[in-house]
Amino acid sequence: MEETIEGYVDHIIFQNRDNGYTVACLVSQGEEITCVGTFRFLNEGETIRARGVYTTHPSYGRQFSVSSYETVIPRDSLAMERYLGSGAIKGIGAALAARIVRKFGEDTLRIIEEEPERLAEVKGISERKAREIGEQVEEKADLRRAMMFLQQYGITQNLGMKIYRQYGQEMYRILKENPYKMAEDIPGVGFKIADEIAARIGIHTDSDYRIRSGILYILLQASGEGHVYLPKEMLLKRGRELLGVKEEYMEKHLSDLSIERKIVVREIKREGMEPQTGIYASKYYQIELHVAQMLHTLNLQDSVQEDVLEEKIKRIQRSSRIELDEKQQEAVRECVKNGLLVITGGPGTGKTTTINAIIRYFEMEDLDICLAAPTGRAAKRMTETTGYEAKTIHRLLELTGGPEQAQENIRFERNAQNPLEADVIIIDEMSMVDIFLMHALLSAVVPGTRLILVGDINQLPSVGPGSVLKDIISSGCFPVVELVKIFRQASQSDIVVNAHKINQGIPVVLDNKSRDFFFLKRYDANVIISIVITLLQKKLPGYVDASPYEIQVLTPMRKGLLGVERLNGILQQYLNPPSKDKKEREHGQGLFREGDKVMQIKNNYQLEWEIRGNYGIPVEKGVGVFNGDTGVIREINEFAETMTVEFEEKRFVEYSFKQLEELELAYAITIHKAQGSEYPAVVIPLLQGPRMLMNRNLLYTAVTRARKCVTLVGDEKTFYEMENNRMEQSRYTALDVRIKEIQ
Repeated sequence: MEETIEGYVDHIIFQNRDNGYTVACLVSQGEEITCVGTFRFLNEGETIRARGVYTTHPSYGRQFSVSSYETVIPRDSLAMERYLGSGAIKGIGAALAARIVRKFGEDTLRIIEEEPERLAEVKGISERKAREIGEQVEEKADLRRAMMFLQQYGITQNLGMKIYRQYGQEMYRILKENPYKMAEDIPGVGFKIADEIAARIGIHTDSDYRIRSGILYILLQASGEGHVYLPKEMLLKRGRELLGVKEEYMEKHLSDLSIERKIVVREIKREGMEPQTGIYASKYYQIELHVAQMLHTLNLQDSVQEDVLEEKIKRIQRSSRIELDEKQQEAVRECVKNGLLVITGGPGTGKTTTINAIIRYFEMEDLDICLAAPTGRAAKRMTETTGYEAKTIHRLLELTGGPEQAQENIRFERNAQNPLEADVIIIDEMSMVDIFLMHALLSAVVPGTRLILVGDINQLPSVGPGSVLKDIISSGCFPVVELVKIFRQASQSDIVVNAHKINQGIPVVLDNKSRDFFFLKRYDANVIISIVITLLQKKLPGYVDASPYEIQVLTPMRKGLLGVERLNGILQQYLNPPSKDKKEREHGQGLFREGDKVMQIKNNYQLEWEIRGNYGIPVEKGVGVFNGDTGVIREINEFAETMTVEFEEKRFVEYSFKQLEELELAYAITIHKAQGSEYPAVVIPLLQGPRMLMNRNLLYTAVTRARKCVTLVGDEKTFYEMENNRMEQSRYTALDVRIKEIQ
């Protein structure tokens, strides 16, 4: 139950100036109370009235959690003196505060605010100093008024500070005229927030500003779902639902936005399909078009002597003691003859063997070879299987950081002006590469360089917009080699065999006679979780020779009884229980603890990392931590307000407490987040879920993440339903159309 307390701020224990989060000691009726909450400006000596509830922190004991507060004018001379002498106003110390209060008494605060020049009447205060004190108070009052003004529109302290810093006193005019401008200018202010403010201010639903901003917002949201464009009908339908206006109101604005080059309208024609009108955000269209152009530029043919080529392929097989099947040999031939080649195939079809053969061929030719993959895990695996150093695509392109950068605006040192110095570039796990990363990569590749793209088109598509690999293949304009034969060694693995069965819709036998593919039938969520904990703690580590942290729980959903959020809270308690030796930090609905397994959940292109050698000395530094990177919390420093995470490749990253929203526990992760990764073993809890989500693609991706063992725990009916469900969410991309247009 909420209570109200009043007292003066004796001292501030901790204050984050960026977001206003404060821990302070309040003296109320002679009792010292620890208060925690978000405060606009709080200074020692101030008198406040606060509402909130008493809570008990596991480490710090009883606290008063403040939900709202107001500054109270000090009621007596002593309180006034205490406030002024606290350092709240620069240039006024304890001695000077005492003289001011003696001179003006209870009228002190009014004098400072309304007649600051009168402060010069006090010994030790010049006219100039009096003016400076007055300006300070006015500035604080401006900011305080701005924050109070924004607060009435439900804007948080942190966001309010961003708005005030961006616009200053112009803020009031912008908010009243066109609050939608904030959605364009300030990261963190989306259309929804701007729309809420506009509604409260009284801006009409059919306002031009609102409709235009809404259309651009819908296209931005669509890119978050993987779309590069939206069909016109879908855009208008979403616009009607979002804006509550008739479609004809929006039609006019589509023309205006097109004239202003903020959107591009194109007819998209595919063979055997009805043409549709696609609406692009301009940047997305330009990127798609440019990718198509660059792919054609790289697709050069090279003439080679067939007999020499065949002899070299035979030599590679002899020296490497491998036997390439016809498709693998074809892949080697095609990559020699063509500037661009796509190699695709499922697990166990020999993609790695083929890559190794290609590397050996170009080594014989004394060419410079670069290997890369979209994620750190995939790059590490590529390094292990080829013996060649593989980098993430971001590191290959030498990412440079910058403030508040969106994915589409990031900068790479390697680009058209400073291209990659390589003769051959091989990219693995291409299904994960979105249109932006593909654009950045192609921009840094000069014609004459061979580009070999390797991936499995049956995996889930990239997190970012586009279906790059699928579109390149479906265009039919570039050489593609599909590996289909499952090799003998792989065919002994039920993981590989069952993955192909899932992909082909052939029923998988769930009889647990396998050595690496198990299905434990359970039908209650809590029982399933109990089995998962037993598997992680006792059964699997010894079976696959890995620690519980290396074994990954994969689940289809974020929410629900078997969702990521619930599972992580439970698994944390068992795999990394509380201890007096482990520091903790509360965040959101949960907490982080030293030793926790965590994952970065958004791309941060300016976050710095360092690789530490012996004695913790940095040996390499760089920037960029990406969505899906996993690590372990090594240190929580309450004093410095930082948390140190060690990611793969011994990369250490220091997060400030205000950056913790970029991290979440990773004992369990969604199957989407596991793309490009491989684990010694995976555990997959399965119960009923949304049909659109619970499909064959998802199941196939989950199963193929395991190297040594897959254990599914749950309802076999759900498993078979997923295997039979070929429904995938359509992605609106037209890279294949752009490629064909250029032909």
